[in-house]
Amino acid sequence: MKVAKTAKTSYNPIAMLDLSQNPIVYVTRDIERALGLPIHTLGYYIISNYSEFANKNYKSQGNVLLIQEDSPLDTWQLLKHKTTIDFVSRLHTPHILLFKNTPQIERICQEQGWNFLNPSAEFANNVEEKISQVAWLGELTKYLPPHEIKLCRDVTWNEKPFILQFNRAHTGLGTFFINDEKKLNELQETFPNREARITDYIVGPMFTSNNVVTHTDILMGNINYQITGLKPFTKNPFATIGNDWGIVKELLNEKQIKTYKKITTDIGNKLRQDGWKGLFGVDIMLDEKTGELYLIEINARQPASTTYESILQQKTSDFSKQTSDTTFEAHTRALLGERVRDIIKIEDGAQIILRNQEGLRITSDELQDKLQKDGFAITPYSNTKPGSDLLRIQSKTSIMKKHNEFNENGQSILNNLAM
Repeated sequence: MKVAKTAKTSYNPIAMLDLSQNPIVYVTRDIERALGLPIHTLGYYIISNYSEFANKNYKSQGNVLLIQEDSPLDTWQLLKHKTTIDFVSRLHTPHILLFKNTPQIERICQEQGWNFLNPSAEFANNVEEKISQVAWLGELTKYLPPHEIKLCRDVTWNEKPFILQFNRAHTGLGTFFINDEKKLNELQETFPNREARITDYIVGPMFTSNNVVTHTDILMGNINYQITGLKPFTKNPFATIGNDWGIVKELLNEKQIKTYKKITTDIGNKLRQDGWKGLFGVDIMLDEKTGELYLIEINARQPASTTYESILQQKTSDFSKQTSDTTFEAHTRALLGERVRDIIKIEDGAQIILRNQEGLRITSDELQDKLQKDGFAITPYSNTKPGSDLLRIQSKTSIMKKHNEFNENGQSILNNLAM
């Protein structure tokens, strides 16, 4: 076991959020999840796995602890690690913050007597999971596409494609597009007694936003186009692989944006009424035939795009003037019960993720060098599980021309991947 840790660095006064009286320790498998706050934020600490990327970029930060084992540790393993326990014990009344909560993580924090900021895992699961979500939404199910819940064995093929989802799904991995009877029969043979949500198949672009619930209000994040299922970034047609903030106004008109905000605010208010605080995300699809918007998914947690949205916000004049909060700042303030200012608006920027997949052959160092020379920011991952993040590619400007079509900037990424 090796630990990378060095002396403290000076505080950057541009980071208005001061956590010196309420220190926060963000524990995460992938350090990128924790980088939504400026790294010098006073009272902010990060514990993550050692990686070449993390060591190269953050080894000089005294508030960053990198733990190195034979293989990367999951968040719950990091929490139980002796080095983590020793590190946290030296801080005065710290708060623990995570990307996503689980019952196991809650038990570990309770055993250690740590003050845990994330909302209840049981509550989050009830909101996120496909079957329980329908009951939780109540009258807000009007925002979902036409749907029904059945045992898998009772689903029938009516010569019409549909979406079948089991209760738990993540980045599209529990979602199945059923376009023939054979696919349905295969699932029925494997999971005959498993409940499934059957939803009409809607064709069109997906949009998402990172929104914050405070004790008094719902703050809308910046709507972005969700890049989904494109090769060579993934082989899964329903896998989320990126976000583009610059193309939204080309795809949604003012009326549709107003509807999007109405759906999001209604969901946020229901979360607030039930005691939620902090970030939540929504995935909302535009039916390209009718122009109607439908709620597809709720993420009761910090959405993965929060970090880069916050980094883009840090480059705006609103951040330098300290008149509004980044999305990550607003999330942090809400969890601490502090007053939250408006979320900083952005109108451009994009990121896309290359996911691990069978047969993928890429020389990582060579590819990263080429992408960086073209002006992209790169975050490599040490994940090996199929479907997990391998390489995150970020751009200051849009990479999409229209739905499922890259612009010249995005095409340069494709060209590099093809080399």
